[in-house]
Amino acid sequence: MITKVSEIKVNDISSYLRLAGELSKEEQAFLETILKVAIEYIKNYTGVDDEELDKHSDFVIVVFILCQDMYDNRCLYVDKTNINFVVSTILERYSRNLL
Repeated sequence: MITKVSEIKVNDISSYLRLAGELSKEEQAFLETILKVAIEYIKNYTGVDDEELDKHSDFVIVVFILCQDMYDNRCLYVDKTNINFVVSTILERYSRNLL
């Protein structure tokens, strides 16, 4: 069971996305990239650092959901106009970047 964002690996994302078989180098690289982008998005949205990120296990599902959205849409950004309700609820709970 994954309880910290730092524990999430590309294989975990692949399993969550239900990708079958061996990943190509391109798919592996894309999953690595969207994992990094999802984590950075959370940090930028909330203002938390890596240490704080690992203190809250509910960020784990946010990473998975963001990765799924980026994978399904084949994009390297999060559509801020159409953000998942679960994601926004969790992120807003920890947000320190209130403007």
